[in-house]
Amino acid sequence: MSPSPECMVRWLALAVGTMSLHSQTLDEATAERFAKLALGCVHREYPNKIAHVLNSDRDVLAPRLLTPAFYGCFDWHSSVHGHWLLARLARRFPESPLAERARGALAKSLTQENLAAEALYVAGEGRSSFERPYGLAWLLQLAAELREWDDPQAKDWSANMKPVEDAAVARLKDWLGKLSHPVRSGEHSNTAFALGLMLDSTSVPLFAEKARAFYFGDRACPISYEPSGEDFLSPCLAEADVMRRVLSQAEFAKWLSGFLPEIPRDGSAWMKPEVVTDPTDGKLAHLDGLNLSRAWMLRGIAGALPAGDARIRSLQVTAQQHAEDGLRSVTGEHYEGGHWLGSFAVYLLTSVRR
Repeated sequence: MSPSPECMVRWLALAVGTMSLHSQTLDEATAERFAKLALGCVHREYPNKIAHVLNSDRDVLAPRLLTPAFYGCFDWHSSVHGHWLLARLARRFPESPLAERARGALAKSLTQENLAAEALYVAGEGRSSFERPYGLAWLLQLAAELREWDDPQAKDWSANMKPVEDAAVARLKDWLGKLSHPVRSGEHSNTAFALGLMLDSTSVPLFAEKARAFYFGDRACPISYEPSGEDFLSPCLAEADVMRRVLSQAEFAKWLSGFLPEIPRDGSAWMKPEVVTDPTDGKLAHLDGLNLSRAWMLRGIAGALPAGDARIRSLQVTAQQHAEDGLRSVTGEHYEGGHWLGSFAVYLLTSVRR
């Protein structure tokens, strides 16, 4: 018996949708476009938004003198993950023209002298909360990328990074040891997202222990309240995304049922991508980043579930929609988004389980 025309239409739609889930790849041309965004900002000192504690008049200095490796890209954390982007792409496309330019920028920044100054700054008096946890977690990602790169120049940069990496780990361990409750915001202070980066970068037992302690007992996350108007992270998805890293597959699947019970099981899309009303407003432009981070978190969550789990298809479809909208926003037309969205795009395309 032949299938009805209606069944054929539904089958074709499902087949096309399934193929499109895997159509987003990072080719050399796309990598070049994202690399240009980081190359255009890692040594651009102004405009600059610094979070700087002044201990005396001697601390009134230009950004390039305060933090000589990571002074560009508007703020310290964006500079750090801009350097991560360049290292990741140079490592992925070693024979491409972008690799030479990326290496040049990395060599200018990641000198022994510059990174020694960064280490002193991070460990300095009155700076215990500096870039904690978001910027410090991205610093660990950069250090891990250099450490894993089988390249003589990268090995030198990795050795140069060791003092500031150690300072960052010390700050984070001290903070987490005293932190009584996780921070559940949709911006830089979010604890779950930072723990995910930290777990992927280091083998510090405390990081996994705190993730379990903070989140294992959570149920019914109020995802319908998301997002706040300036979020670039989803507090609920970030929590699920870190828990997939510390739970077994079976344990995670069960935990997720209680934590996000509303995930569809019929293959339908779950939530809609967000729309930025003014991309020239740096805070409102955060929602473009939210689409990208939702996409990689949804894919990470889907990839951690057992094969055949009824939620996987809906998570994938929803991730695809967010990835498409998010990647379209990474144009560099406005510096408010251009100085950081490229890093989120590269993270989406290179760092998550599909």
